[in-house]
Amino acid sequence: MARIMALCAGLGLAPVAAEETPAPYPDFTFKRIGVPQAGQKRITVQIDPAEQARMLAAVVPMPDTPMPTGAAAAGLGGAPVGAYDWYWGLVSPSLGDNAGRFPKAVAALAQGPGGAIVGAPRMQHMQEIARLHGADILMATIGTEVSPALVLAVIGVESGGRAEAVSSAGAVGLMQLIPATASRFGVTDSTVPGQNIKGGVAYLDWLMKEFDRDPLMVLAAYNSGENAVKKNGGVPPYAETRDYVPKVLAAWSVARGLCLTPPELVSDGCVFGVRG
Repeated sequence: MARIMALCAGLGLAPVAAEETPAPYPDFTFKRIGVPQAGQKRITVQIDPAEQARMLAAVVPMPDTPMPTGAAAAGLGGAPVGAYDWYWGLVSPSLGDNAGRFPKAVAALAQGPGGAIVGAPRMQHMQEIARLHGADILMATIGTEVSPALVLAVIGVESGGRAEAVSSAGAVGLMQLIPATASRFGVTDSTVPGQNIKGGVAYLDWLMKEFDRDPLMVLAAYNSGENAVKKNGGVPPYAETRDYVPKVLAAWSVARGLCLTPPELVSDGCVFGVRG
């Protein structure tokens, strides 16, 4: 009898609506009834077959997880493909292929399939960043192997010039310094533009020495860390990093145009032709 009553209670549950908040359980009360004594009238438990069928039909089954097909299946376990994956078919990502690579890397920005190009920040936007932070950039790059135009390009891509920018990974400020990097290069407050720029330039200068002034490796290491570049023998196969490097080079092409004498190399000096 108890088993039959439990079955009745289970069938009295309200159905769950697909992709909606489940309906509340209907009010249900019961009274415990003992087993009839010998000679007494037995209790008949009735279940409405039509109502039972209606409730069972309304129950939404758990969907089977479909197996990926096509490109999705091919990508299982592989590295994600970035927006500029084509770029690395034109430019070698290998650490040892640095001879003569930089001018080719810049030229390849506009050599995508079907006329595709690597997007660059607007000149007006870069001018505004240079107007606001050009003095700090110039001061921070004195005595380094880092061009002010490269710093401006990194700022344009990293934060768009927003000193208060904070990434999901905890990178902060104009040059998006993570706490470990900020501490490593003496930055106590990454939201202060002058400090942030000084720390970012110090890191770029260190990377220039670490990677024999190879701009692609320097930028890849700035994005993913120097150990990732060394471990992978070049630009790591991370979609973000593979997009980051050409994006900064495209921004560099814009930034160098703001210099009174456009630099040829990312280590060349530059004085911005904008008024602060």
